Amino acid sequence: MGDHGHHHTHVHGHDGHDDHGHERGAQGQPGGTSRRALLGAAAGGMLFMAAAPGSARAATTGTAATGSSAAQAAGGASRASLITQGTTLVHADLHNHTAMSDGDGDPALAFASMRSAGLDVAALTDHSGVFTIGGLSSSEWKRTATLADAANVPGVYTAIRGFEWTHALLGHANVWFSDSYVDMSLAPGMGAFFDWLDDKEAVAGFNHPGREELRFNEFRHHAAVHDRMVSLEMFNRTDDYLFEGWSSGMSSPLVTCLNAGWRTGLTGVTDEHGTDWGFPEGKGRSGLWVTENTRAGVLEAMRARRFFATRVSGLRLDATAAGVRMGGQLPLTSGDVRFRVDLDRGAEWTGKPLNIQVLRPGSAAPDVVDVITTTAGRISEFTVPLDTADGNWVVLRVSDPAQANGSPGPAGHACNDWGVAYSSPWWLQG
Repeated sequence: MGDHGHHHTHVHGHDGHDDHGHERGAQGQPGGTSRRALLGAAAGGMLFMAAAPGSARAATTGTAATGSSAAQAAGGASRASLITQGTTLVHADLHNHTAMSDGDGDPALAFASMRSAGLDVAALTDHSGVFTIGGLSSSEWKRTATLADAANVPGVYTAIRGFEWTHALLGHANVWFSDSYVDMSLAPGMGAFFDWLDDKEAVAGFNHPGREELRFNEFRHHAAVHDRMVSLEMFNRTDDYLFEGWSSGMSSPLVTCLNAGWRTGLTGVTDEHGTDWGFPEGKGRSGLWVTENTRAGVLEAMRARRFFATRVSGLRLDATAAGVRMGGQLPLTSGDVRFRVDLDRGAEWTGKPLNIQVLRPGSAAPDVVDVITTTAGRISEFTVPLDTADGNWVVLRVSDPAQANGSPGPAGHACNDWGVAYSSPWWLQG
């Protein structure tokens, strides 16, 4: 880990956040009983019970499940940032499967399940076929669009059709907002996939990076789709991918991807293959800061990398560096950068001790140049010296110091504790 200059930290308490938390077991730990809801009819005006370990709470679901009503249904913090204006937080799961590929569930139930779970944005991304058993057919691709269109309620709930390009050795990549899909018959390698993507208006992301051994040809950069590759999964199911493959001698996928020149935001996903889409606690999900909860609004936020990865429900994370929001560019060669972080999860996490780790490029693992101690439910402000000579990106990782990382990196590394969330990166532009 690199040395760092002095920083000054100020942690401010605040009032005014919604207290709609549900109990999820001790300190929100992963695993245990899932927040399986007692689903009632999805018709407007019906009641459903959002059940969680030790609690049950009723909420009305009409045609609108936005703002505080959705926050109450899902638990957690309110959707308004305390440090920026003009956008609203939406909770999203952008990676899900059904029986149309290798999942177990009826695709007709998936979007309703995710909406009932309190998600605001959901995507179905079944595998494309050829070398994938049970991959999408053209009729199933059309059916995915029909199901998404039927579930989509602009301003309330955004349902998206996508697919997962699948290569057993190179890796898997999700594609969203495309009118067509591609499989290995037409895109058998990374170059062919990127050539196909370059011809579309779609956006895409690197899935569970490092699970497949060639790791997208070690994330070799492809300039033509630089802007279209918008995401890197840091949480997939219950796993933190920061040190994926480290025990086998591999470098951090985060470091390898960003050092290769990609400008991906960071996401969490459930990669759900079961039948309880949206409900299990402890699986990945994403928070997007949108100007409106519509397909156009979600696509704009994805293109701007204005989102974060987490694996706890109801989390609000907003962050600025020198006034620039996560996912943006810092007009800086070197100097002190002031960060502001709004971190909240509602009443049940108020006062919970957390760390904010400042990640910078390393050769194999990220350098942690600062660790700021804070508590949930507060705004944290701190200053960190940054220099493009040390690399052009910076990421904030929120962690729970009381729990261990199930996939640790180098001995003594500051990120060997349990990851709660990742901001999308900032990029320094000297």
